[in-house]
Amino acid sequence: MADAAAYPLVSIIMPVRNEAGFIARTLGAVLDQDYPPDRMEILIIDDGSTDDTRAVIAGLPGAERVRILDGPGGLVPRALNMGLRTARGDIVIRVDGHAAIAPDYVRRCVERLQSGEADNVGGRWIIRGKTPIEQAIAAAMTSPFGVGGAQWRHSTLPRETDTVPFGAYWREALLRLGGFDERLVRNQDYELNWRLRAAGGRILYDPAIYSIYHVKRDWRGLWRQYYQYGMWKARVIRMHPHSWRWRHLVAPAFVGGMIGSAVLAIVLRPARWLLAAGLLSYALAALIMAALTAARRGWRHLPRLPLIFAVLHISWGLGFWRGLFMPRLEPLPVPDRLYESQRGRDAASPPG
Repeated sequence: MADAAAYPLVSIIMPVRNEAGFIARTLGAVLDQDYPPDRMEILIIDDGSTDDTRAVIAGLPGAERVRILDGPGGLVPRALNMGLRTARGDIVIRVDGHAAIAPDYVRRCVERLQSGEADNVGGRWIIRGKTPIEQAIAAAMTSPFGVGGAQWRHSTLPRETDTVPFGAYWREALLRLGGFDERLVRNQDYELNWRLRAAGGRILYDPAIYSIYHVKRDWRGLWRQYYQYGMWKARVIRMHPHSWRWRHLVAPAFVGGMIGSAVLAIVLRPARWLLAAGLLSYALAALIMAALTAARRGWRHLPRLPLIFAVLHISWGLGFWRGLFMPRLEPLPVPDRLYESQRGRDAASPPG
């Protein structure tokens, strides 16, 4: 039996639906962690899969360690909260059905939490694809021009940040926060992390902690995904006005400027030159950044990258503008402190 003080019980929470094609890779990465197996609880919240997801899970080595829960139906945050309420671990880690975490992911997260440096720990998001379009999308998502300069995408140094993907939290802190906001289709992690920081918590990005995310999108799916990202980002900013960052506003400003110029161009001739100049400037920037990205990720992606950049920016920008005019959601209350007891940051010393 592993030392419970050195290795607190960790609950992995993984919401899935129809992930037969990826679950062997993603759940296999969880089962292969170098953290003591008897100190890990693995909860799969299956929200109505109609494919062979459960059969694939049952056939994996170590499947007896996995507990499958019937999901509550609806949005991902509801499944996450179901897992949070069911979990027995002192620490909970959210894992996505398309993300394969590194073999030392759990151990490194636990060590960072135990050090008292942070209340949420996460790391780099390495994005990959299988088909040519998925690989090109993955390349575009490594470019700050494509998706902004969030630290968890690009930074090579550990630092405090505003959010991380697939975070590791003290479960007690999440319960005090009220869990994930079940109204949010997208951006629920960022919104939760905003409340965590508003309650005095800290979020640590460590590039030594990483996961590999597998893109599963075509052109239409990419447009729909980033339209929703933009829309729900705007709604979260309306909930928490101080949560905005400059990177959130670039695409909406571009889209708004082009639409405004197009409307003015109908009645004002000078506005036509402004519209043309804006479009040509964007096209030139997209071509330059596509070439720089292709030089790093493969020249075969160059023909697709400018169009992918445009899809990312226009869909996000349009979604953001829509979100600004949707009804405002009242934010969940923020507690005065994260922990009822002294467990939290001072719970234990790091192993060794």
